[in-house]
Amino acid sequence: MAEKQAGVHAGGSLPPIPVKRYFTIGEVGELCGVKPHVLRYWEQEFTQLRPMKRRGNRRYYQHHEVLMIRRIRDLLYDQGFTISGARNKLQELVQIERGRRKAGEDVEAMVVDADAAVDAPLEEDEDAGVHEERAAWYATTSMPFVVLDRTQLAQLRSELVEIRELLAATY
Repeated sequence: MAEKQAGVHAGGSLPPIPVKRYFTIGEVGELCGVKPHVLRYWEQEFTQLRPMKRRGNRRYYQHHEVLMIRRIRDLLYDQGFTISGARNKLQELVQIERGRRKAGEDVEAMVVDADAAVDAPLEEDEDAGVHEERAAWYATTSMPFVVLDRTQLAQLRSELVEIRELLAATY
């Protein structure tokens, strides 16, 4: 009969991660279903794994590192990646996550800008310098310079809010 991996429950699922700040290498081994010597090896292979070391080189992992180890375990054991392939896939996942975060920040900034434009007092005669300043700012962005009335701004704002909610629900 095959030897049961550390920390893996009968159904093949991993135990829930408790709410605490730091985990020892033994705890992480149990939570992730791998032995401590494997975790030490993975630290050499995956630069994203940098547990804090204290007295006597004792390792203390944080919650995000436990999640990373579970992701590495999944790539290697469940999806059949090689170490090199898993390393590349992790880099790709990190880039995707950064892109998602950036997209969410961009949408959030547009919603704030749309809110400010909709709520701004209507001025009949704006200073010509303000127009030049805005045109200069738009010239530095990749967005086209478009003049919208308040109704169009309100519609744009509601569309941006909807996009923000879709992004939040998806990621």
